[in-house]
Amino acid sequence: MRKRNLLVLLAVLLVATPAFSQQKKTLTIDDIYDPQKKIDFTGTVPQPKWTPDGESYVVPSPEKVGMVRVDASSGRSSNYLDTGRIELAFVAVAGFNQETARAIARRGSHTFNPAWNGFMVEHANDLYYYDTQSNKAWRLTSAPGKEENPTFSPDGRFVAFTRANDLHVVAVADATERRLTTDGGPMRLNGKLDWVYEEELYGRGQTRAFWWSPDSTAIAYLSTDESPVPAFVITEDVVTDQVVEHTTYPQAGDPNPHVKVGVVSAAGGDTTWMDLSAYQPADTLIVRVSWAPDSKRVLYQVQNRIQNWLELVTADARTVEPRSMLREQSTAWVEVIDPPEYLPDGSFVWQSDRTGFRHLYHYSADGRLLKPITAGEWDVRALHGVSRDGWIYFSAYEHSPIATHVYRVKVDGTGMQRITSVEGNHTVSFNPQHTMFVDYASTVAAPAQTRLVRADGTAVRVLEENKVAAFNDYAWGAVEFMKVPTRDGVMLEAMMIKPPNFDPSKRYPVLQYAYSGPGAQSVRDAWGGPTYLWHQMLAQKGYLIWVLDNRTASAKGVRSAHPIYRNAGELELRDHEDGVAWLKKQPYVDGSRIGIWGWSYGGYMASYALTHSDVYKVGIAGAPVTDWRLYDSIYTERFMGLPGDNKAGYDKSSVLLAAGNLKGKLLLIHGAIDDNVHMQNSIKLIDALQKAGKQFDFMIYPQSRHGVTDPARVKHLRQMMADYVVNNL
Repeated sequence: MRKRNLLVLLAVLLVATPAFSQQKKTLTIDDIYDPQKKIDFTGTVPQPKWTPDGESYVVPSPEKVGMVRVDASSGRSSNYLDTGRIELAFVAVAGFNQETARAIARRGSHTFNPAWNGFMVEHANDLYYYDTQSNKAWRLTSAPGKEENPTFSPDGRFVAFTRANDLHVVAVADATERRLTTDGGPMRLNGKLDWVYEEELYGRGQTRAFWWSPDSTAIAYLSTDESPVPAFVITEDVVTDQVVEHTTYPQAGDPNPHVKVGVVSAAGGDTTWMDLSAYQPADTLIVRVSWAPDSKRVLYQVQNRIQNWLELVTADARTVEPRSMLREQSTAWVEVIDPPEYLPDGSFVWQSDRTGFRHLYHYSADGRLLKPITAGEWDVRALHGVSRDGWIYFSAYEHSPIATHVYRVKVDGTGMQRITSVEGNHTVSFNPQHTMFVDYASTVAAPAQTRLVRADGTAVRVLEENKVAAFNDYAWGAVEFMKVPTRDGVMLEAMMIKPPNFDPSKRYPVLQYAYSGPGAQSVRDAWGGPTYLWHQMLAQKGYLIWVLDNRTASAKGVRSAHPIYRNAGELELRDHEDGVAWLKKQPYVDGSRIGIWGWSYGGYMASYALTHSDVYKVGIAGAPVTDWRLYDSIYTERFMGLPGDNKAGYDKSSVLLAAGNLKGKLLLIHGAIDDNVHMQNSIKLIDALQKAGKQFDFMIYPQSRHGVTDPARVKHLRQMMADYVVNNL
């Protein structure tokens, strides 16, 4: 048994190490972050877009001039669309010169209509259309203001969008525009999400809050009343004339926006409002909206404010009479669930965490549970869809808790099989028929290889092997995955990067990376990009890099995450302390030199650890939440409840109230115009530390929001952080 374990460990090290450590070159900040000097370690990751027939896809041409169409099975390619004709078509449209028209024609991607016989172009705050059959282009909109989230109707005849927070449609054929709502403004958002709904419910970067009916005759949309929500002020001070932003932002306990669901005809007319009278507006969240396949019924998901239940409601789009289809309930919280996936017979597939793990369930058309489809102590990660021959395709953690794989199963729960065989993490893009998919497979130490795979798991061909030559020039630290026991017997997932030419007779300092937020794992067998390279750089400087997922941050179901409920910080830190205790037992670890760093929730974890524990010598806290009363309502109350109902939990979880207990060296970092975790969090901690007589370090990044993105500032940030580790740990 001992010999077998050694062989397994050797295999892991060989797989996780891109090149043998006798290579002489070591990473520098310039190699990773300098805008001109950085080395491309990620390589080429193509992004094919499937055509409607599912037999081919388009990609940018190798010459970066237009697109090529590739036959998926054979790999034969041909030019897709005539760039010369596109250029001539747009030159003929007012507002386009030769240079602009050529740039549009040579784009490697376009926003096609569903039939792919035309595409939409956004230019100078207006929309234009190109017809691939007539080779003509024309202007769709000409009103002042920007058209946001333009979206084709399913039949391609219309484009819906929001302008100045009102919902509009324009007919593609004759550019006739209709304004479907009229009361939009700064405090009324029709068809557009506000900040907190985007960030915490629908997904960062997703601001669209309208949904076409399948038959293209109507649009369901959210109408959001922002007037109850307090405004938060952010100032931009680098410019001479200070810029002041006022953003509606509900902190924990503040009033939330009031949201309602409406349906309006694409032909115009009055909105029909769904009946939400069973719920109190101040206590109601509308977390998903969709349509039934018949286009007659709207489905919407309702949660209460603290999110310990979720109800799937269906209503006739004309009579609005609501009917509850099903209800999810929890003693902690219920995660947002994607809309049901309908089957040809009208039944549907639903995702639920009711067993403590996310699984698939088959429901009848009227909302009766027919049977579970999947089961086990693992999570379904994403539902990809259902093929015509009755297979359900999904991603899950069944094979590994640190990497997703792709599976299929019959609707009756039989025949489940894993269809991705290469070790590592898999993200996929299925064709519309679910007969093939593009598979992006990466490991912690190697960027994604791209393959084309049939739905039964049969490999068709490699699209991009993506062997990055630069890897061979550098010395890399070996990466090990391991499981670490806690004091109460829970096994935690962990990862360690050792220095190249690691000597087990030496004692090394340790830098731990932590995020630690509920259900947000950091230990993953997936390519980590620049942060992984920065960790490798520090390993080359003689540091052990340690990543440990506390139980509530693992991908092991809500059963593992729920123990955090109403008491953030304490259990996470206890798990991390158990990880440190394990480290100190290793003969190659210098237990007096252990540091921790993190950003956002990880910044909270680092600052909480240094004010509630003495096991860390150094901490770097980027954009930390320092008291959960300061963060947004929807995220915070999901895990902590209302501040008025849980004062003890908020107090115990606060970094501010424990500032006088700071131990070790602390570096605080914050973006000056962070509109997510406001700089108020760091300012209030600075105030508390100063009043407590505690010394610390602080760096602010002007013109930076929750993440520092300006290349020069990113390089400065990572150099400063590396120097702080080297000088203090």
